[in-house]
Amino acid sequence: MYKPYIKPVSNIFPDIKIKEPRISKLVIFTVRVLGRVYLFFILGITRIVLQNGKTLFEAYKRSLENKSRCILAFRHPYGGEPQILGWYILFKLRSKARKAGIKFCRRPYISFVYGFEVSRWGGKLVRWIMQGIGAMPVYHSKLDSASMNRIYKTITDGPYPLAIAPEGQVSYSAQTIPRLEQGTIRIGFRAAELLEKNGKDCPVEIIPISFHFRYGWMGLRSLNKLLRKIEKYTGFTNDGTDFAGRLGRTRDYILEQNEKRYGIIPDSGQSFNERVDVIMDAALNKAESLLAITRTSGNLVDRLYHIRQIYWDRIVIPGFKNLDHLSLLERAIMDLSAGEAWHASRHMELVDFVWYFRVPIPNETDPLHIKIEYVQNLWDFASRTMGGAFSNRIVNARPKMVHIQIGSIINLSERLKEYKENKKTAIANSMEDLEKAYLDCIDRAAEY
Repeated sequence: MYKPYIKPVSNIFPDIKIKEPRISKLVIFTVRVLGRVYLFFILGITRIVLQNGKTLFEAYKRSLENKSRCILAFRHPYGGEPQILGWYILFKLRSKARKAGIKFCRRPYISFVYGFEVSRWGGKLVRWIMQGIGAMPVYHSKLDSASMNRIYKTITDGPYPLAIAPEGQVSYSAQTIPRLEQGTIRIGFRAAELLEKNGKDCPVEIIPISFHFRYGWMGLRSLNKLLRKIEKYTGFTNDGTDFAGRLGRTRDYILEQNEKRYGIIPDSGQSFNERVDVIMDAALNKAESLLAITRTSGNLVDRLYHIRQIYWDRIVIPGFKNLDHLSLLERAIMDLSAGEAWHASRHMELVDFVWYFRVPIPNETDPLHIKIEYVQNLWDFASRTMGGAFSNRIVNARPKMVHIQIGSIINLSERLKEYKENKKTAIANSMEDLEKAYLDCIDRAAEY
């Protein structure tokens, strides 16, 4: 009897169950041993400098003594901020605080909030580490009351601060603030409400934290090498054109290739940013078409998150413990669906990056860190155009130093009366103050 050759792949997997977060001594020991090696060899960091550290030390002391509840609202421009912050808090903060004359009543710790998709693409090792350091996953586009209740409980019970990125994901820009999501402020206000309801006189404090990389002469060499790589991919040669001109022509070439890809007739009267807006809409339309999505929101970021959620749900099947019970035909159809989702995600990944890449081209006289950031992102623009994702970014400009700037504290409990009277206004005002705190950090970092 004829037996068709169907080999189930593959690229779809049963659901990944995340164990309840907990603090594992083994995981902490592993992070301590391997963390510094990771920071140096993977991220290229040789030194971490904390600016305005006394504000963080005192906030941590209050939190550890159950005199306050603390949320570390860290910016996420480069991608490695959680690793840097986590390592510094766990293994450096106590000694640094002691040198500043501040003694903690217990060892400092930190609880992270991260996107659920990390557990899917990160693999078993990442899941083991995240679960063992007590990190808590959340969905961007799904309601998950269990995860939110776990986060509220972590804040209200204390004593360890909660770390969350208000930008929602990597923002690719340390010099500007492209967007902030309201989730951090909303979580803080809800925690303040719960504490008041339970009769606890324990203010909820938001600590803004900003990261800034600085480079030495090797960074300049890496910049020139990466720019030559971009020119090789785009068909240009270094013919004496100035620095800004080299960036501009490669950027515009990549833009034009995306317009051709989506059948867009360019309008010469439009700016780069306006042309990018057209490309992003076309890319999301393409992804939604591949996934047969009926658009439920006109908000570009909401559309992107929705596509990302469906993509992962087709690659990693929610609710399935295993797929052995499926027929070969069923498995093949699910493989095809997963493949379609992967192709759709390539369009989503382009939008995921290019939304943030609407910044001016730097000049030769601009600081080295600004030029490196732009060239790194210019390569990412080319990479996403070729079907790449965040994992394809080339981080070959080795940062010599990381400056961690601590911003002014935002006490949400003091604003609770305003929040009860008008939630929208209270959240908007707090978001404005959070952005201002980040801008002040950026200004201070410019001095280094």
